[in-house]
This record gives sequence, structure tokens and C-alpha cells, in this order.
Amino acid sequence: MNIIVMSLFAGVVGMGLGGLFTAILGSRTDRMISIFLSFAGGVMVSVVLLELIPEAIEYSNVAVAILGLAMGALMVLVLHNIMDKISGAGKSKSKLHGTYAEFFHQDEIISKKKSMLRSGMVMLFAIGLHNIPEGLAMGAAGVHDAGLGLTIAIIIALHNIPEGMAVSAPLIAGGLSKTKSVILILLVGATTAIGAILGVVIGGISDTALALSFSIAGGAMLYVVFGEILPQSIVTNKDRVPTVFALVGTVVGMLLTEIIG
Repeated sequence: MNIIVMSLFAGVVGMGLGGLFTAILGSRTDRMISIFLSFAGGVMVSVVLLELIPEAIEYSNVAVAILGLAMGALMVLVLHNIMDKISGAGKSKSKLHGTYAEFFHQDEIISKKKSMLRSGMVMLFAIGLHNIPEGLAMGAAGVHDAGLGLTIAIIIALHNIPEGMAVSAPLIAGGLSKTKSVILILLVGATTAIGAILGVVIGGISDTALALSFSIAGGAMLYVVFGEILPQSIVTNKDRVPTVFALVGTVVGMLLTEIIG
């Protein structure tokens, strides 16, 4: 039960804070989102490499860890393809965009739906799907070690803050009240618990299943970091600031795994 609570904390509090920031401070800035994402990405990398992958190898072997990494990356790729089809991004799905509005497919959606509000709703749905593999990491880790589960919950919460910021802007611009926008974002953040439940169920079957859960979660997180967060952050900011914050995040992740894990 504590694992599910932690997953709700990571999803609801993380995305909720992002939505609240935008509601109070106004429209998000790409630079701020880039810094948040880069820092969270660095933390995610260190936790995957220092905790998830070593644990997967310990409970099984290198072959299972590699298989899980591939499965995790494929899972996120499939979810993103679903997101691209929903948004109508189509041929542009593989390119790096100049702004985070483009990155979250806001422009494609608006041009077809003529509605900022509908844009925000589609983005909410897509990020809700994206939260499931993140919850899987928490569930699998929490079954084995509550401290590791807490560490992952913290980094996922950090990662969800800029996502909440990015989604809340079109909702508010589309006429939805700030209060209702924040409530919707909180509800979508709760989908992280779905992944956490899957992680608990799969991880509790056997040592091999636990190892597979660790490595799947690690593969999903690494794909998100190296395939999206870091390249997009650098392109959007057009300077070295994201790299610096990613390195800072890596060090913070190392400290978190040492202190909490």
C-alpha cells in the first residue's frame, strides 16, 4: 500500500505543482521547463545505472537485464507512437522541435482542432499514458526496497513538474478555470498508480520477474532521458545550461541513492 501511496505522490504532487506554477505565475517558459527536465533526467540516469540495472543483474543475470532494457525502451516508443497518432504529428514525430509547444504536439493539435482546450485535453491523455512506465519503476522498486521506491518517487515527481507546467497552459488559455485545470492535472498524475500496481504484481511473481521489472523500468527511463529530455532540452535552450543541470542532477541522484536507497 505504501508503494501505491508513493506513486500517487510522485504523479499527483509532481504534476500538480507544475500546473499550480503555471496557474499562479502565468504561461510556462521553455527555458524553465528545459532546466527542470534536464535536472530530472540526470537524476533518473544515476538511479537507473546505480540501482535498477545492478538490482536486475543481482536477481537474475545480464541477459534478463538486457532483455528488460529493450522491452522498456520499446514500451515507451509504442506509447509515443500512440501519442503521435492522437495528436496528428505524423511525419514530424521523430524530429527535435524548436519549442516545447511543438514537442508536446500542441501546434499540430491546434491547427486541426482549432481549440486550445482540446489541445490540452489530448496532451493530458498522452501524458497519462506516459506515466504508466514511470509507475512501473516505483512498483518494482518498492516491492524490493522501500527506500529505493521512495528515491524513484522523488525523481519522478521532479520529472512531472515541467510536464504539469506544459499541459496547464493550453487548458487555461482554452478557457478552463485555473482551479479546474489543476484538478484535471492532478487526476492525470494519478495514472502513475496504474504502473505502480503492475510493478508490484509482476515484481512479486519471482526473482526473475522482479529483475525484469527493474530492467524494463530502467529501459523506459533511459529512453525518455536520452531519446527526448536531453536532446530536446539542448535544442530548445540552444546553450549548455541543460547539460550543466543534467550533470548536477546526476550528482544529486547519486546522493539520493546513497542517503535514501
